[in-house]
Amino acid sequence: MKAVIMAGGSGTRLRPLTSTLPKPMVPVANKPMAEHIVNLLKDQGFNDVIFTLHYLPDIIRNYFADGSDCGIKIGYSVEEGSPLGTAGCVKVIQDKLDSTFLVISGDCLTDIDLKAAVKYHKEKKSKATIILKRVENPVEYGVVITDSESRIQRFVEKPSASEIFSDTVNTGIYILEPEVLLYVVMGREQDFANDLFPLLLLRNEPIYGYVADGYWCDIGNLQVYRQAHRDILDGKVKVSIDAPQIKPGIWVGEGTQIDSSVSLEAPTLIGRNCRIGRGTAVEPYTTIGDNVLIQEKVVLRRPIIWSNNYIGNQSSLKACVICHNATIHNQAEILEGAIIGSNSSVGQEALINPDVRLWPDKVVESGAKVIESLIWGTRAPRSLFGTHGVQGLANIDITAEFAVKLAAAYGATLKSGPVLVSRDYWQVSQMLSRAITAGLTSVGIEVQNLESMPIPISRYYVKIQRASGLVHVRVSQHVPDKVTIEFFDNEGLAISKAMERKIETTFFKEDSPRCLPADVGNLNYPSRVREYYMDEFLKHIKGQVFEEDKVAFCIVPGSNYMRKTKSGEISTQAPRVVIDYAMAETGAILPELLGQVGIETVVLNSSIRNTPPRHEERMAMRKQLADVVKALNAELGAQIGRNGEQITLVDETGKIIRGELLLAVIADIILRDKPRRSIVVPVNSSSSIDRIAARYGCRVVRCKASETEIGITTAKLDDAVLGGSANGCFIFPEFQRGYDGMFALGQVLEHLTFQGRTLHEAVADLPPLVYQVDSVHCPWERKGRLMRLLVEKHHNRPMELLDGVKIQTRPEHWVLVLPDAVEPFVHIYADGLDSQHTSSDLKEYTQLVRHLQTV
Repeated sequence: MKAVIMAGGSGTRLRPLTSTLPKPMVPVANKPMAEHIVNLLKDQGFNDVIFTLHYLPDIIRNYFADGSDCGIKIGYSVEEGSPLGTAGCVKVIQDKLDSTFLVISGDCLTDIDLKAAVKYHKEKKSKATIILKRVENPVEYGVVITDSESRIQRFVEKPSASEIFSDTVNTGIYILEPEVLLYVVMGREQDFANDLFPLLLLRNEPIYGYVADGYWCDIGNLQVYRQAHRDILDGKVKVSIDAPQIKPGIWVGEGTQIDSSVSLEAPTLIGRNCRIGRGTAVEPYTTIGDNVLIQEKVVLRRPIIWSNNYIGNQSSLKACVICHNATIHNQAEILEGAIIGSNSSVGQEALINPDVRLWPDKVVESGAKVIESLIWGTRAPRSLFGTHGVQGLANIDITAEFAVKLAAAYGATLKSGPVLVSRDYWQVSQMLSRAITAGLTSVGIEVQNLESMPIPISRYYVKIQRASGLVHVRVSQHVPDKVTIEFFDNEGLAISKAMERKIETTFFKEDSPRCLPADVGNLNYPSRVREYYMDEFLKHIKGQVFEEDKVAFCIVPGSNYMRKTKSGEISTQAPRVVIDYAMAETGAILPELLGQVGIETVVLNSSIRNTPPRHEERMAMRKQLADVVKALNAELGAQIGRNGEQITLVDETGKIIRGELLLAVIADIILRDKPRRSIVVPVNSSSSIDRIAARYGCRVVRCKASETEIGITTAKLDDAVLGGSANGCFIFPEFQRGYDGMFALGQVLEHLTFQGRTLHEAVADLPPLVYQVDSVHCPWERKGRLMRLLVEKHHNRPMELLDGVKIQTRPEHWVLVLPDAVEPFVHIYADGLDSQHTSSDLKEYTQLVRHLQTV
């Protein structure tokens, strides 16, 4: 039987291990990963193997040759141009695949019974069988859902936390019939998981999942690489080790000499022709390759040492990786997680800090202390982007050095500039924005520095300037010690997941290209940025026309609001509103905007200070706002937050309106004058939105529960009039496609005046809102299994899997179980028509979530 080994990847996340080697040739237990796969195939009856190659193909071809040394036939297919994807590269060799064949990745470690999987495939008469495995944390893999007959119903490739519907994942091992390749277009980049398998499902072709019991791991990052060695030494995976055991758990290759004073602790693997000197301590889980010379009194605490290395006297290696042909001089110390690239030299008494990476061919002088990688940076996190850009503790996680590197990686993914850079008022944001400017210009990108600017204005300006993108830095509203760096495209929308991955890939490579001095990007400070925004703001507020009922309405400068109907003009005195700016820079523009449309304002907390207000201070400001509105008999109050994006309202009675109630009342205010249009809300929004939309013949479009998804979905709909969620952020796509708390306030004032209603009356007009929320702690490794059990338990109930698991409990009542994308929690939302049943649903599913974690 034939097998295809996909071995074209460059192994970006394993750099610098893969700087001079294709990923399948990285040694695991002293053998290339691909050799373990070849041995597995041979042992299970696959005698004809084809490698698909792209990155450094000659290294693999030279190592395996025609396969005669392995006892099987081996051929090769090389992708010369751009990578064709997993399915595209197999399509190229379809003429050589005339019967059932297996596809397997060359960079996984497994002992799965492939013969049993093939037998299962044939018994099911399947066109494609995906070998599946249950794992604790499925976020890094493709999640698969099957029915009771094991026929695949759905899968999500590398899901977000809220898309974890199961802990059963795609191993990347497939058994296929040749005819499925007819669905793949020759020469086009296509993947099995993203392109071919969804198409097979669409065409109702038989595609099954086989849940395997054996060991499997995808060696996708350095942490897993180290764990794979531990698993081999612990006997968790059945692979051949080419060395005899001199005692239980200690393997020593031929020709190796070990001084009698050496302390050897199991499990340990030592290759051929090594020499280990007097007084050396070899602690458990140490792996040493072939031809390694280790001098006297060396301490080895779980390192992975490749072949042909020299380790000097009294050196200390702790849980690090030493690549081929490296020299570690006397008394050098290499700490946990560090990597020494091939052909590198670490001088006497040098110290390599934890997680530092040295690329190949580097020299560390004697006595040097290396605290950051040689090429760029201190460490490489597994993932840069969270739900809102890149977040971390200011000047600890997010340092100036980190910001330079991140900005350079972003700039390297762009074809050209300019890029706008803006920030909030706080000093740490100023420091980081300067670092971002330096990183962008260092790769030749022109920067237009908007300095301190409310983010709605920055997003508007990037659109009218046709810039390549926008980077905005701001301090967290809830945790002032944290900062967020956000990236937006040329329309002011959050960049796509694909763009995030490109930036991450460049960042992890740590080799962003530097430009020549003459090509360093220009730095400009554009003028009239606020004025452009204000002009457009006033056009939309003053010139608003409600076409559906043929009523024109405008706000004119001065003291009066004017609206005109068929019966003539009616003049209404402008309302008095109280605005709390929460000590943010929106206070520098919003008073002028409101003044130009004749709104009388009372301003609170408009001064800007050196440190942002903490959560408790913001709550106190909100209470102060409510008291002032009531005392002054003002029409309404508003607190602007999150750098101009967020709004909280207070009605004339002093009632604070936020959360689901705020979303509902703004939806009612806007849709009342915009019938037969669409509104975008997240999947966890209350059903009151549907009842409000039904009043005015509007359509509700629900999306995943993230601000980015709300923005993307709203931008795609031509008839969308509003997008928003319970967090107080709203999009008015007729003005701009980003969140804008200032414009939201203007729209609320405009529409309430036109409608002749107060905010209190608008709230009173709402349909019943019965909505409750609870949260349950859930470790990351249990989330996938929890969601799978939840789906299985409710397979015969009406269910929605847009984001999390949404279950209809009874007519007009539902519960949503949604894993948190950042924290180890699961959120339970209950919605209905009466509080008794809603409370009962919430209690039942909160208890169920707790119980399923223990099953």
